Amino acid sequence: AVDGDTIDIIMDGTNEKVRLIGVDTPETHKPNTPVQCFGLLAADYTKTHLEHKNVRLESDPINQNRDRYGRLLRYVYLEDGTLWNAELIRQGYGHALTAFPFTKVTEFQTYETEAREANRGLWNACQ
Repeated sequence: AVDGDTIDIIMDGTNEKVRLIGVDTPETHKPNTPVQCFGLLAADYTKTHLEHKNVRLESDPINQNRDRYGRLLRYVYLEDGTLWNAELIRQGYGHALTAFPFTKVTEFQTYETEAREANRGLWNACQ
């Protein structure tokens, strides 16, 4: 994992960076930006659950294929079917990123509201 919402994968023998659709975790590697509250915890959470694991990637029909940094934009599913993008929001490691269109926007906003109301993760730890 690069950070909480961006991962490195090997796909068909090629290294790719994947940016998770619809979720934003606190920054850990942004130039000229200090590490944000809960950023390292979000990065560790993603790393712990995804490193050396097989995942299934899915694009979104109304989102673009790659972002301006050349990263693939994808939903990431664990082998047990868990949608990792949603899990990060549900557990309070990130918030719904609604600046770009995607089909699960309402679902992700609901998870964010539930996490905030339950004071999970960054909603409890950060101001």
